[in-house]
Amino acid sequence: MTEHKGLQAWVSEMAAMCQPDNIVWIDGSDAQRDKLRAEAVAKGEIIELNQAKLPGCYLHRTAPNDVARTEHLTYICTTNKEDVGPTNNWMSPEEGYARAAAILKGSMRGRTMYVIPFSLGPVGSVFSKIGVELTDSIYVVLNMLIMVRCGKPVLDKLGTDGEFTKCLHGKADLDIEKRLILHFPEDNTIWSVGSGYGGNVLLSKKCMALRLGSWQARREGWLAEHMLILGVEHPSGLIEYVAAAFPSACGKTNLAMLVPPEGLMRKGYRIWTVGDDLAWMRIDTDGALWAVNPETGFFGVAPGTNSKTNPNAVATVRRETIFTNVVLTKSKTVWWEGGDRDPPAEGWDWQGRPWHPGMKDADGKPIPGAHPNARFTAPITQCPSRTFRLDHHHGVPISAIIFGGRRARLAPLVYQSYSWQHGVFVGATMASERTAAQVGKIGEVRRDPMAMLPFCGYNMADYFRHWLQIGQAMTKPPKIFHVNWFRTDENGEYLWPGYGDNLRVLEWILARCRGEADAIATPIGYVPTLDSLDMTGLHLSPAVLQELLRVDRQEWLEEVESIRQFFDTFDGRIPHALRDEVDALQRRLLT
Repeated sequence: MTEHKGLQAWVSEMAAMCQPDNIVWIDGSDAQRDKLRAEAVAKGEIIELNQAKLPGCYLHRTAPNDVARTEHLTYICTTNKEDVGPTNNWMSPEEGYARAAAILKGSMRGRTMYVIPFSLGPVGSVFSKIGVELTDSIYVVLNMLIMVRCGKPVLDKLGTDGEFTKCLHGKADLDIEKRLILHFPEDNTIWSVGSGYGGNVLLSKKCMALRLGSWQARREGWLAEHMLILGVEHPSGLIEYVAAAFPSACGKTNLAMLVPPEGLMRKGYRIWTVGDDLAWMRIDTDGALWAVNPETGFFGVAPGTNSKTNPNAVATVRRETIFTNVVLTKSKTVWWEGGDRDPPAEGWDWQGRPWHPGMKDADGKPIPGAHPNARFTAPITQCPSRTFRLDHHHGVPISAIIFGGRRARLAPLVYQSYSWQHGVFVGATMASERTAAQVGKIGEVRRDPMAMLPFCGYNMADYFRHWLQIGQAMTKPPKIFHVNWFRTDENGEYLWPGYGDNLRVLEWILARCRGEADAIATPIGYVPTLDSLDMTGLHLSPAVLQELLRVDRQEWLEEVESIRQFFDTFDGRIPHALRDEVDALQRRLLT
């Protein structure tokens, strides 16, 4: 399929190590995809669902020890350890290649190696980066065909000597003791072995788009970010775009596919979904920041997705979707906790075991049917709110950048930074409660700068400096904001309704970008006045709104000390500009 001698040589070298029985090149055609689906069903790798009710849909189950990203087994392999910083796991390239090769050697005997040429970003655009993933998993192939642009058009663009990222994945025996996700940024290479979970094996995603992407972005002067992108169409017809960073499973997909509340829908608002997870952003000739979603699909969290939280996602997954680790019903449909329908009377849980509602474990705790991090993989073209600019080579202009996370108390509903530098500080210090998408204790608060802590491919102190430099290079930088949909009262109840009503906050944010909305200055930034948020159709008492926007100086002074401790972990490498912002915040809080 290709005359690229470098690609041919690399495929041959990896095949000699892994020793597959066959090598199949993925051309991106529907015919080949359908053949692979049938083969995967025959081998039990996927289960065909009820095609009358869910056409083109399939179910996959991962190994029980392989249900989320394994961050402690994820490494950046560079010559100098200092280049990766304290937030990454480091391994030397020599050790990384040697350890993984020992596991991969002969691991594909009796299996087929699939060669997947793919492009992140529209093929041929200034944003495009080409990769080639080798894998022995049909599940990976079928997901990649949804998530990115694959096949012959990519190879045609690569030509005979184009640059590409070398991505190698081998399931091996799915032993967590022999699981490694390795990134070699100096070689433009990724190796993943011992896992079958999407976040570890869809190497176009977090591995290439963020960990290697961020390394390349710093070198080339752009941003590779863990952000959704959405457009807000105003009643006048004006469409303005925002990019927003939230840790995984904290509402990115729901916000990206937001449906306006009735009060604002009547005014004529509409949302355009550009992407729910990744944003590549470049400074264009107009001095503004423009962005693309480098993907073509959604890899979303299923539990909690329903017609109230995300009706567009529900519509998206009705066909041509791969479900992972959800309940299989007797009628060969799927179910998950927090979905639209009542649970089935009986079925099979995410591990394939007989399951029925009300089952409890030995400690009397309910046994969920779907895994908390169960997923759906679906084409963005099926989303009712999809943008018409998905393949636009210049992307979309970004008016605002939004940072957010789960904080029960500290952060108000929304506030605006005082400047780009202050905004970088806001993003660099954001924290959120840990979710099921990460391995660890659920509910634990961890600092997650720009929602990139698991994904930045180099020292985050240098990453913050790169953000500061990008701001200096723009003549029309976006405004920067922070949001918190998850503030609670003394009983732990959410104060803000969230979901579609989040558009009320986006409306204020974009009005601030145009210099039109009122705000008051607080020690942490600009906060809306009580009458500057459009509350049409939402019955929220002034007292609740006031609490949502309250800034507690004492709590923030405690946060300042926590921020200083976090910055100290970078061994003096934090930019002076951000140290200055800590001091300035403390002065404002004490004034």
